[in-house]
Amino acid sequence: MRAAAPSAPTPAAEASKPPPMAPAPPRVHTLHPGDVVCADRGDRLETLLGSCVAIILTDPRRTVGVMCHVVHARLPADGAQAGNTAFGEAALAAMARLLLARGIAPALCEAYVVGGGNMFPALVSEAHVGDHNVRWALDALARTRVRLLMQDTGGARYRRIGWTVGAGAPDIAAVPI
Repeated sequence: MRAAAPSAPTPAAEASKPPPMAPAPPRVHTLHPGDVVCADRGDRLETLLGSCVAIILTDPRRTVGVMCHVVHARLPADGAQAGNTAFGEAALAAMARLLLARGIAPALCEAYVVGGGNMFPALVSEAHVGDHNVRWALDALARTRVRLLMQDTGGARYRRIGWTVGAGAPDIAAVPI
């Protein structure tokens, strides 16, 4: 017995099929001070920094990226802001939770650190807020053994940073004070 050749679909059958789903368009996430955002490959993360610091963590395959916009490295002495992600430790903890929810171990990630400018160079030349934020960020990443891919920090300027989750490095533009 011979097998019948597969028949071509009829025009009516083709018309009743739902159209193929288009992939979701990439999203742009604009972070404000204290924000923490996790995004997928192709999505874009953007922020503007002065003395604040942005930390980007990404898995080595660059399928997921998480960015924070840290305003202050350390919590006030009274600890009243413990869960506020404008402060460094709370922001890193939130980043770790978001990565773990995606099955990614934060310690296996790689990092970019940007920001920490001196916004008042005529008034303060040493030990300014930006310096403290950068030192904290680099120390925190070293403690967790996260590999630093790049840093663009310090100086007397704002920075506009944008990163599309994927293989490329962040785009950083200096904006004069």
